[in-house]
Amino acid sequence: MNLVIFDVDGTLIDSQHMIVSAMERAFGAQSRPVPSRDRILSIVGLSLETAMGVLCPEEPDEIAVELASAYKAAFFELRHSPEHHEPMFPGAIEALDRLAEREDLVLGIATGKSQRGVRAILDLHDLHGRFATIQTADLHPSKPDPSMVLTACAEVGVLPQHAVMIGDTSYDMEMGRAAGASAIGVSWGYHAAESLKATGATALIRHFDELDAALANCFAETATA
Repeated sequence: MNLVIFDVDGTLIDSQHMIVSAMERAFGAQSRPVPSRDRILSIVGLSLETAMGVLCPEEPDEIAVELASAYKAAFFELRHSPEHHEPMFPGAIEALDRLAEREDLVLGIATGKSQRGVRAILDLHDLHGRFATIQTADLHPSKPDPSMVLTACAEVGVLPQHAVMIGDTSYDMEMGRAAGASAIGVSWGYHAAESLKATGATALIRHFDELDAALANCFAETATA
């Protein structure tokens, strides 16, 4: 049995509009200069307080806590407004359906979202029942700490070397590698392909149609290791 773990934002879900809008509201509410769009997207995947610390490195920790709280409030408001826009990337649902039918795989999630955030995405896109394990930022240290991957493996009874982390950021690649798993990067997310390769991506895919072959290669390498 092998475990395939997906990141959410930037991998399955195109949430950049919501993330940037919530950041703009959060920084505005605290009367602070709003970071550029590129800087905001560069921290997607990190736990909120860690992300705010990266965006405001000169500020004391309590500022990061305040900004994180303001971001949560802003995101909650946006999710219940006409501006809510978190579509799945092309081919994502079809890929999940294909993999869910296989008897040699179980699927999981490891995300910088909170439990509440993941539940909202599962509700929005009717994804309940597809994932055997779901690990969120409010239960673990921030990526790239390997805690989420290791816990996911333990929950489904799979050794890390039989797991693959799929994500769009260097944090995902580093987390997977730190846990002893393989890592597949996706090119349509929020970090550059060069960054994914430099941080340990076993493979880089340009569309979900390429995922099955990339997984086959990863598992073949594991079987012969």
